[in-house]
Amino acid sequence: MGELRKDYVLDRWVIISTGRSKRPRQFKKLEAHHVEVDFFAPGNEHMTPPEIGRIGTGSKWQMRWFDNKFPALEQDVKNGIETHNKYFTFSGNYGYHEVVVETPRLDKQLSDLTVKQIETLLNVYCERIDDLSKKPNIKYVCVFKNHGKEGGTSILHSHSQIMALNHIPNEVRNEVEACKRYSSCPYCEIISTEKQSDRRCFENNDFVAFAPYASRFNYEIWVFPKKHARTLKETNLGSLAEIMKKILKKIKSLGADYNYYLHYAPEGDDLHFHIEVAPRLATWAGFELGSGDTINSVSPEDAAKFYRGER
Repeated sequence: MGELRKDYVLDRWVIISTGRSKRPRQFKKLEAHHVEVDFFAPGNEHMTPPEIGRIGTGSKWQMRWFDNKFPALEQDVKNGIETHNKYFTFSGNYGYHEVVVETPRLDKQLSDLTVKQIETLLNVYCERIDDLSKKPNIKYVCVFKNHGKEGGTSILHSHSQIMALNHIPNEVRNEVEACKRYSSCPYCEIISTEKQSDRRCFENNDFVAFAPYASRFNYEIWVFPKKHARTLKETNLGSLAEIMKKILKKIKSLGADYNYYLHYAPEGDDLHFHIEVAPRLATWAGFELGSGDTINSVSPEDAAKFYRGER
């Protein structure tokens, strides 16, 4: 059993999940150019928990999703959040933790997939967010991807993860509360400015991608729908897939590990949906951890030139 714990005074949460330490680690094997077992390959479906869904039939599946075998969240725990002795706020590590295998092939990563295949993945995200949001006591569904050792993944086979929580994550809550300080959506105005700035990276009829003004990561890039949308399912997924394909190809050319994560509006709140992509080329050290500020050695203007193919 694990536990969800809040910081003494800050609105910051930690999931204590000792079972996660049992996950397989394949990067040592990668360095030896050998992977003993591809847990997510066709024919090895018995090595994962029971399937929740798939795209395709039989052994010819394109994508499939199932519960994480080493979940950080569980259903058979207390889900109510309590506070004892003023400073100790906690609950069981209640929630759902799923894996989406993005391709049947070990030799393909998300950047190698077609725009149509990426669109299919985005549709799976929509389905899982909708389904998990209906579960009892779920307040938010986090969708994210870890790629590479520096991105925090332990399995080489390309996959995304989904975690349904009994609380709204602090990063999302901070964005929602910050937006309330404006008379209208600030991101709508930011988009109209950034798509004409030196930080503009990619644009199509429905989306714009730019290197954020105060980027925390080398080559960080954000993707927003031009039309205000609260959730992923309110957007044109084909257009979003086009933009994501361009971003992932450029990050692949850097040889960078990365993370991306979706931010959408919690029920009853308003937030302009977006995806944040964070290449992991630099390690946060004492200054970043101790101050909360970040030193970024690549300006967002230079990052945008890279994405636009100007350097």
